[in-house]
Amino acid sequence: MKVQKVDFDVVVIGGGAAGLSGTLSLARARRSVLVIDSGEPRNAPASHVHGYLGREGVAPAELVSVGREEVAGYGGEFLSGRVATVEGSVTDGFRVVLEKGAAVAEVTARRLLVTTGLVDELPPVPGVAERWGREVLHCPHCHGWEVRDAPIGILATGPVSVHQALMWRQWSDDVTLFRHTAPDFDDEQYEQLAARDIAVVDGEVVALEVSDDRLGGVTLAGGRVIPVRAVVVPPLFTARGGVLTDLGAKAVDLEMAGQLVGTHLSTDPAGATSVPGVWAAGNVVDPTANVIGSAAAGLRAGAAVNADLIAEDTRRAVEVRRDRRE
Repeated sequence: MKVQKVDFDVVVIGGGAAGLSGTLSLARARRSVLVIDSGEPRNAPASHVHGYLGREGVAPAELVSVGREEVAGYGGEFLSGRVATVEGSVTDGFRVVLEKGAAVAEVTARRLLVTTGLVDELPPVPGVAERWGREVLHCPHCHGWEVRDAPIGILATGPVSVHQALMWRQWSDDVTLFRHTAPDFDDEQYEQLAARDIAVVDGEVVALEVSDDRLGGVTLAGGRVIPVRAVVVPPLFTARGGVLTDLGAKAVDLEMAGQLVGTHLSTDPAGATSVPGVWAAGNVVDPTANVIGSAAAGLRAGAAVNADLIAEDTRRAVEVRRDRRE
């Protein structure tokens, strides 16, 4: 879609579920809004979206396509490209500069909504990246049903992997925890794993075994191959929040079970960041949110942005009225 203007009430950076939901709310509120999207969704390797009521099993690309059509129907605009820098303030407005190659060099906005998501940094085991989103998984609520009752391996890198093993045990009674690079577990953790009949295998995993384009097992450093049909890994969730660095909204560390699991942008419940006039939603804020959760967060943030603009519009109208009366 060709951009019709360069000055907007709101610029949304990121066009996934969170960004489109926020844009839909804003466009329906009769705000001029532009979505800038680089076309690199986090869930691109996945074939289906799960847990999204009314859209269960939809392909990620189809969900985005339908969402864009709905947003366009209310006047929302789209621009393909990657944001290079963001400058300005809520007082003077924000200037969003795009990288070279985009159809438009820069746009301005009164408010920003950042829904850039995150990057899953995977353990450096041969085969993991290639099978990511297929048989290499991390979220049981997203993919557990599809591998129910299958032999599942958990690739441990720290304490959070014990929690993963206990979670995935709900979907299969054949779960093996490969200690890989994780420190030894404590007595309580071993007791929990034993009580749930989860086997623990020492030794580093050096490769995934794939035959006829299907995962068959994992290979340990000593050469032993253990059959599995799915491998669960703990990615390092790295927030795509760099565009806000110059404004002072830096990503902060995120810990689970005493283990660093990545970074995220910190916001209030409505999505407001520490920078006035800037909101964020989706996986850039909550790495564990599924698609429907990200969509809900985007919708909530969009409504909050509109409420903030209404407050500003009202202040300005009062000032104009007072000036006329003087």
